[in-house]
Amino acid sequence: MSVVEKIKSAKSTAFSFELLPPLKGNGIETVYKTIDTLREFDPKYINITTHRSELVFKENAPGQFVQVAERHRPGTVAIAAAIQNKYKIAVVPHIICSGFTREETEYALIDLQFLGITDLLLLRGDKAKHERDFSPTGHRNATELQEQVNNLNQGLFLDGSKMKSPIAPFSYGMACYPEKHEEAPNLDSDLFYAKQKVDGGAEYLVTQMFFDNKKYYEFVEKCRAIGINVPIIPGIKPITLKNQLTILPKIFHTDIPEPFATELRNCKTDADAVEVGVEWCTQQAIDLKNHGVPSIHFYSMMATQSVKRVAKAVF
Repeated sequence: MSVVEKIKSAKSTAFSFELLPPLKGNGIETVYKTIDTLREFDPKYINITTHRSELVFKENAPGQFVQVAERHRPGTVAIAAAIQNKYKIAVVPHIICSGFTREETEYALIDLQFLGITDLLLLRGDKAKHERDFSPTGHRNATELQEQVNNLNQGLFLDGSKMKSPIAPFSYGMACYPEKHEEAPNLDSDLFYAKQKVDGGAEYLVTQMFFDNKKYYEFVEKCRAIGINVPIIPGIKPITLKNQLTILPKIFHTDIPEPFATELRNCKTDADAVEVGVEWCTQQAIDLKNHGVPSIHFYSMMATQSVKRVAKAVF
């Protein structure tokens, strides 16, 4: 059963969360620890993020530095396989354009097919840290990536050759932005691209994190008005650090409502911020569930214990 089928067949609002692969050199134990903490809430799926290589300077001789590409969090495909094998929970690896060639993407998709992993989240991904604007290595945007996946589902490789044996097709979701993507000129333009994703085969959409439910409801209403009828999964995150008051809006281009911002400004310690973050996220999740959203997706990075507290109150 695909992720979208699990969501649609759930008797009440479903629960899911997102994981970071461990940093290069670290073991998978931290991933298992997070899952062990949250699996009591019956996650319908677990997302695993994918990260591009970044250019770093390394000293190859005294006083001499060279620029090399390095991936700090490799192993998305392997981690997805390990989780599915150990926990029998559906996994959704992220497939991104940023930093990957079309050929590398094809190899990753073939590996996932061999492993029996056929749920994906297709994303453009962030620009490299050293770039001012997004510079494609392969696909320029998520809809081009979507076309590659659709072609593979039809048995066609990049070079136009055909598969000798039929495969189980990939099922995939894509991203959407209730407060618009940072590069979109306006929300209507962003809605156009969301519709394009759905028309192209996206079976559900997952939002960027937001802290104001009103913006999510307004976004969903606008989506329905233009014929986007797939599930639109709200993605939320409990704040755990005082400095996230300014960091999260900068990185993720999301507004923090003034009542929430006021509470965070009054926090004297990160421990205070954890409590405020849990309270706000809990109220968000309760309200979303009361509005009958199909699922709530938690961005759990650096917030596993907070997500557990929210989930206990909501699920």
